[in-house]
Amino acid sequence: MKLQPLNKQLADIDVSEIRQFDESVSKIPGILKLTLGEPDFNTPEHVKQAGIEAIQENYSHYTGMVGDPELREAAQHFFKTKYDTDYAAEDEILVTVGATEALATAITTISDPGDAMLVPSPIYPGYIPLLTLNHVTPIYMDTSKTNFVLTPALIEATIAAHPDAKIKGIILNYPSNPTGVTYRASEVKAIAATAAEHDLYIICDEIYSELTYGDSHVSMGSYAYDRTFVVNGLSKSHAMTGWRIGFLMGPRVLIAEAKKVHQYLVTAATTIAQRAGIEALTNGQDDAQVMKAAYAKRRDFVYQALLDMGFDVARPDGAFYLFAKIPIELGLDSRQPSRNRLPQSRNLR
Repeated sequence: MKLQPLNKQLADIDVSEIRQFDESVSKIPGILKLTLGEPDFNTPEHVKQAGIEAIQENYSHYTGMVGDPELREAAQHFFKTKYDTDYAAEDEILVTVGATEALATAITTISDPGDAMLVPSPIYPGYIPLLTLNHVTPIYMDTSKTNFVLTPALIEATIAAHPDAKIKGIILNYPSNPTGVTYRASEVKAIAATAAEHDLYIICDEIYSELTYGDSHVSMGSYAYDRTFVVNGLSKSHAMTGWRIGFLMGPRVLIAEAKKVHQYLVTAATTIAQRAGIEALTNGQDDAQVMKAAYAKRRDFVYQALLDMGFDVARPDGAFYLFAKIPIELGLDSRQPSRNRLPQSRNLR
């Protein structure tokens, strides 16, 4: 049977390699998995109970496409209290199906085919297929010489090196997956000023904002409100990866357009999960503290162990990743050590 060709953009996209790897190692009995970026903690009991009650109280119908009004109010208060952002619950906060949908919606909203986006490297690889699907070219900015911190000078140099590119904006992620780097207020302010100078949008993925180990998180929304989509959610802060609740926040002129994309992609986030989200943000403002304390202890142990083994390691200030450079003398790429160590990667508890 002959069929017409499929979307040509899919030829440039592979199924997530880390998810393929996770599926393969999950079949090994007793494996200690260091694969997907999700907490190994369970959702807090009070949040689970709110979800159970939502089922029992028949919250089984659609919410409005922008999300449950109570959840948006709770999000407005939570992010205002924590990070001094001031997004209006009514028309500047959009409830999404996890942070990934928020990212996809933001990219689609600001991008035209043929545009380019500045992307610091290394960075979470999941952003790139979203750009590809929108016919947008990523332009990478190598941060390895600036301690994995994006600087105004690097942005300026990259723009100058691509005079013919239709650069629409910057994708930024902090605390960073995979380096754990985060940004001080002065650094956030400087990036915001550079973006304004070049009339660039910013899509700022702040999903790990509750997992910082030194200074408190500083949101890009506090310094570049008028040109920024801030992405956040409950997956990392409240160990709710499977509930799929994210937030896309920005000025009403941007959110008004993002609603169109969101509506036709997903209609709305799951109602039951949204009810649990209200509980998480209202009565679980400190739920991340227990996880963060455990992560900090693990970070210190593994960081020192890797140093003792001869690895060059970036010491993370946030999130739950350690970004290690494999010694050149081993002659290995990043895939080989992962697969070679599988037989030894069992939970010995």
